[in-house]
Amino acid sequence: MSVMEDVLKHIDVYDPRFCVAVIAIIFNPFFWNVVARWEHRTRGLTRLFGGPYLACYCLGTLIILLNVYRSHSMTVAMKAQARWEVMASPEVFYTGAALMALGSVLVVTSFLALGFTGTFLGDYFGILMEEKVKGFPFNVTENPMYWGSTANYLGLAFISPLMRWLKLLIFDEAFDVSWQRRRRYSQLVFQECQSGGVGADSSGSHIIPSGHHL
Repeated sequence: MSVMEDVLKHIDVYDPRFCVAVIAIIFNPFFWNVVARWEHRTRGLTRLFGGPYLACYCLGTLIILLNVYRSHSMTVAMKAQARWEVMASPEVFYTGAALMALGSVLVVTSFLALGFTGTFLGDYFGILMEEKVKGFPFNVTENPMYWGSTANYLGLAFISPLMRWLKLLIFDEAFDVSWQRRRRYSQLVFQECQSGGVGADSSGSHIIPSGHHL
């Protein structure tokens, strides 16, 4: 309890910069999941851009820009927060560096394995991979992109001993993981894709075809 009391002393939830960061964390996964599901049902973006690939590339670019702004808003919020001196030690710094290295490996190798359309919701545009991705890093963990980004943010929290990084990290990943779980609830087994015409997602799992509720 004494540790928690010490932690809570470094939390200022009324800081406007912190509120902006929280809004960005909530908005990003909500936006791209809603838009992707709308595209899957209506093919609105595909018609607008004249094809699924260009539409996917444009949405993916927008997602990247939103993530850049989210990271920027989190950085601004963290700089305004009080430092937790317990975190200011060489051991914590090197632990953070190791986590960031691990996270970067998971994120980069995931992107290389899935490609741009596989990473950025290509399955919602009808852009399907030929087979399920089973190589590294998917043979190590089911969601390497999420675990990698979590390790990156956690490592940055250790390197920059700002207490609010930890708070926003938990908040951020909770939203990302909740959307990922919602998506997996609507998936079918991989074998049905080959026989029933059901779309496979970027990791080789399945989503329900147009006309069904996700």
